[in-house]
Amino acid sequence: MTNATTLTDLTIAEARDAMAKGEFTPLELTNAHLARMDAGRGLNAFITETPDLARMQAERSGERLRAGKAGPMEGIPIGIKDLFCTEGVRTTAGSKILDGFVPPYESTVSANLAKAGAVMLGKTNLDEFAMGSSNKTSASGPVINPWTRTDDDEQLVPGGSSGGSAAAVAGRLAMAATGTDTGGSIRQPAAFCGLVGLKPTYGRCSRWGVVAFASSLDQAGPMTRTVRDAAIMLKAMAGHDPMDGTSAPVEVPNFEAVLSGDIRGLRVGLPRQYRPEGLDPEIAALWDRGAEMLKDAGAELVEVDLPHTKYALATYYIVAPAEASSNLARYDGVRYGLRVPGETLDEMYCKTRAAGFGEEVRRRVLIGTYALSAGYYDAYYLKAQKVRALIAQDFKTAFETVDVLLTPTTPSAAFGLNETINDPITMYLNDVFTVPTSLAGLPGLSVPVGLSSRGLPLGLQLVGRYFDEETVLNAGLALERASAFTQKPAFLTGALEGQI
Repeated sequence: MTNATTLTDLTIAEARDAMAKGEFTPLELTNAHLARMDAGRGLNAFITETPDLARMQAERSGERLRAGKAGPMEGIPIGIKDLFCTEGVRTTAGSKILDGFVPPYESTVSANLAKAGAVMLGKTNLDEFAMGSSNKTSASGPVINPWTRTDDDEQLVPGGSSGGSAAAVAGRLAMAATGTDTGGSIRQPAAFCGLVGLKPTYGRCSRWGVVAFASSLDQAGPMTRTVRDAAIMLKAMAGHDPMDGTSAPVEVPNFEAVLSGDIRGLRVGLPRQYRPEGLDPEIAALWDRGAEMLKDAGAELVEVDLPHTKYALATYYIVAPAEASSNLARYDGVRYGLRVPGETLDEMYCKTRAAGFGEEVRRRVLIGTYALSAGYYDAYYLKAQKVRALIAQDFKTAFETVDVLLTPTTPSAAFGLNETINDPITMYLNDVFTVPTSLAGLPGLSVPVGLSSRGLPLGLQLVGRYFDEETVLNAGLALERASAFTQKPAFLTGALEGQI
């Protein structure tokens, strides 16, 4: 029987094919990952672990495999970001205010994955209410990136908000994990951890049962180790949901079936505005190298203009906090979660929210409430929505002449756990390359392409037309093959490897 270390190194596609041949069972695969979770608790990747549930689901997967009724994700052990409500399993959104909350219902995305046969190992850590770029704002403590620099052993952030999902997949604690992306929260941690991260088109995956941050931006997506795995998992996650008014009634294609890696004749746009003054030379060189890889594979490179890009970050940090202030108004201590008693109802509200929300959440709620307040709505929120429409139009114009866009995913590699902690503006700049795609609602895929001079993974982003994830994934496969990124974090080659 294949040993545990080898089992945890398999991709979804490899494990699926091996289990179909009877080389090992879903329970053996699940137990290997549960052992890895025990050994990797120092990463703090999970808020809630569900080993008993995982083993039960794995046994049922084995029965379906033997009966010839396997689903597309049958027996695959995954992490579910703790923003997805899971029936009977604690869901906290990384916040004290939801401590002890056990949903009586299941989110559509996690239900879809369960129907496809996926095994839930537990709920992964995240920035509180998905607000952050580092996974340091979680009430359950920061997540540690499995990667370290070659010249020091400082602990690094995994990125955010889906940092627990990214660390779990990079550290081989899970084969894949769900993430959510509001302004880059799948793609940025994927880049920091050397993973593939896909933010689908807004509306491709249901938001029902996902704790809301910014309703016009939030989108669930897969975090995997390969492009093929992302295609397999997206097919299982996606689909129209009548429970979600923003869910698009569009057909879900077989994303894996269209993967060929053949991009001859593909027109790849390179946005001029994504090369600002002061861009890290390593990031610029990586972008140039990625463009040459696609050109060598038969693509045509075209320079394009996205003139309103410079306003994207400012626009996002008006729209997203405004929607957050509205969505988070429901956490008042009355119906569920934390309650801090007060002599009056207003005092109870104030005490509960002050004790339950962390600093970053309070900051964004205050910014959003200000932007929506009387006298400022027109000046801030309404104007931001107009600029957002211009940003979306820029992309639409660009896609009249190109098929996909290629950009950096992040302005830097992963940073230290104690760096920039008191500088929210610097933290917000981590999303400078991902936010425009989110504002426009387009699909964006981050693919690991190389290492920095200090041995950390760097990713490039491919952006496509609405509901054209097929082209994005196929271009991503070509980039993945050309870059041949096979490096692993030191976490996997150190003393921990001998423990399982």
